[in-house]
Amino acid sequence: MNILSTYCPNNNCSSDEEKIISGFIILLNTLDAETIDGDKLAEYAILWLSYKLNQKKENGITNLYDFYANNIETNSLYTGNISNNSDDHINKDIIDSKIRSMDIDIKDISNFYDAFKSLCNIYSEINAENNTECKTCLENAGEFFEKCEKVKNVFDITKGSSYLQLWSSLSNDYKNFENNYNTSILLGVSYKYSLFGFRKRSQKQHLREMLKK
Repeated sequence: MNILSTYCPNNNCSSDEEKIISGFIILLNTLDAETIDGDKLAEYAILWLSYKLNQKKENGITNLYDFYANNIETNSLYTGNISNNSDDHINKDIIDSKIRSMDIDIKDISNFYDAFKSLCNIYSEINAENNTECKTCLENAGEFFEKCEKVKNVFDITKGSSYLQLWSSLSNDYKNFENNYNTSILLGVSYKYSLFGFRKRSQKQHLREMLKK
């Protein structure tokens, strides 16, 4: 059985939407809320959900909450596996609250996913036994800063609460990683990009046009 069919009706996904919903439930059940803040995990799971939905533009899905309310919130496979009684997984109320608060287009939310992937790559590349060894941290950290800056310039982070919420989670996770590992490589990247402020004003309009196509 395909793992993505785990939470489809009769373990058989008949549409892309069912596969995405099943993948979302799998992700929520996999993430460990005991070691990482549940709010943050919910945001990152929602980033994945939005990214996957945005890949299926032919389905015309643009509003995350509408899709969630119509296809996930009362889905028995979702309610039967995601609850508010788990100490080590994300609680359903947190997911509901996060999705309700994200009053922005799925395409906009999914644009944060590229930065999230770079952040994940930084974490996966660090050597757990020797935290000074990071094979491609410089490259991934540079990509992370550039992608965050691109999103920041396009969506005016300071004014949109949903944008700011996602932006803050990503930037704070990077800072926490930097503090925990304290490598000269990462400190050098932070200095180089001056905490996401390296882009010139003249580039912003071009970035807006690129992301909104």
